[in-house]
Amino acid sequence: MIAVDTNVIVRLLTGDEAKQARRAQQLFERETIFLPKTVLLEAEWVLRRLYGFAPRRVIDAFGNLIALPNVRCEDVSAVGVALEWGRRGIDFADALHVASSRDAADFASFDGALLRRGRRIAGMNLVPV
Repeated sequence: MIAVDTNVIVRLLTGDEAKQARRAQQLFERETIFLPKTVLLEAEWVLRRLYGFAPRRVIDAFGNLIALPNVRCEDVSAVGVALEWGRRGIDFADALHVASSRDAADFASFDGALLRRGRRIAGMNLVPV
């Protein structure tokens, strides 16, 4: 098994820098891939902010990526929940933070939008600070 960095995911999903994109694709074809959730977190930001991907496009791409039979995603249950909440309009980073905190009793935030959306969409136990 081999873990991959954000730049490998970005090349794979964007196809830019053709030589690197081919190498990323070949890596995914021949290896079992470990995908750290921190890499997904960073890749989501890069794809959205630097490449202009719509949030839903990123969510769908990540869903397809972690569904590959040779991909092992760190904390796949939290990532899956974050992707589902992302489909419902919660920012992926916020969703991943909360989904990864499921062992805590509450999740405190100053982010009013997260608090409103989280309660309405996901039934999360979020508390204002």
